[in-house]
Amino acid sequence: MTSVDRAAADLTPDTEHRGLVGLLPAPARRFALLARFDRPIGWWLLFWPGAWGVALAGGAVTRWDLILWLLLGSIAMRGAGCVLNDIVDRDLDRQVARTRNRPIASGAVSLRAAWAWLLLLCLVGLVVLLQLRLFAAAIAVASVAPVAAYPFMKRITWWPQVWLGLVFSWAALVGWSEVSGALAAPGLLLYAGSICWVVGYDTIYALQDREDDALIGVRSSALRMGTRVRLGVGLFYAAALMLWGAAIWVWRPDWLALVALLPVAGHFVWQVATLAPDDGAGALRRFRSNRFAGLLVFLACVVVGTPWPY
Repeated sequence: MTSVDRAAADLTPDTEHRGLVGLLPAPARRFALLARFDRPIGWWLLFWPGAWGVALAGGAVTRWDLILWLLLGSIAMRGAGCVLNDIVDRDLDRQVARTRNRPIASGAVSLRAAWAWLLLLCLVGLVVLLQLRLFAAAIAVASVAPVAAYPFMKRITWWPQVWLGLVFSWAALVGWSEVSGALAAPGLLLYAGSICWVVGYDTIYALQDREDDALIGVRSSALRMGTRVRLGVGLFYAAALMLWGAAIWVWRPDWLALVALLPVAGHFVWQVATLAPDDGAGALRRFRSNRFAGLLVFLACVVVGTPWPY
C-alpha cells in the first residue's frame, strides 16, 4: 500500500480497504478506490430497489438472470457516479478531512485518466442496458440527466439527499417495468418509498461531515434538520414503510401481506432509537446496516410478489 493509499484508508472512516481491492497493485487500486469498489455498501444500496421491482412484479424466480444483470449494472454505474462526483467535487474534497485523500483530490489519478475510467464504467453499464427490453431500457436511459445533475445539488439545495433518492431508487422503475412490461402504481409506490428510505439513510451518512460541510458551505439534510435529526430520519423511514405498504396493498390487497414489512420496520426502529448524531462511527454503522434493510425489503417483495404453488 502506498503512502497515499494508506492515508486515504486512515482518513476515510467508511472505507473497506481490504479484500480484493487491497490485493491490487497500486496503480489499479487507485482506480478501484476512485470507483469506491472498496465500499460495496454503495452498490448494494443502488442494487436493492431494482431487485425489489423484479421481485414484487413476480420475477424473483423466473428472472433471476435479470437480478444478476442489475447487480452488475449497479456496481458499474455506482462506480461511474462516484468518479463523476469526484471530478466535480475535487476542489471541495481537498477541504474535507474525510475526502482530501481521494484519488483525484490528492493527485493520485489525473483528471484525464478519471474521465477515461468513467467512460469504461459507462460501457459496462451499456452492456447491461442491452439486456433490457426497449421500454425498460428507455426508462434506464432517462436516469442519465438526474445522475449527471446530482453532484451539483449540494451547492444549491439543503436537500441533496432527495435528489440522491431520485437517482438511487431509479432501478425500482427499471426492474418493475422489465418484468411487468409497463409502469404501474405498485412500481411507482415502490420507487417513492425508496426515495424516502434513501433520504433517511443518507442523512445518517451525512452526520459524519456536518462540521466540515458547514465550514465550506456544502448543504445537506443533516445540517438542515439540526438537532432534530433522529425525528427527521424516523419520519422519512415511516414514510418509506407507508409507501411500500401501499405498493404491496395495490398489488395484493391482503392485510396479511403487509406483515412481510414488519422485519424491516423493526430494523428501522433500531436505527432511529440508537442513533447518536454526534457519534460518527455509530452513524456509519447504522448507515451500513441499510444493506440488511434492503435485503429485508427484497424478501418481503419475494413473499408478496412470487406466485407460489398451493
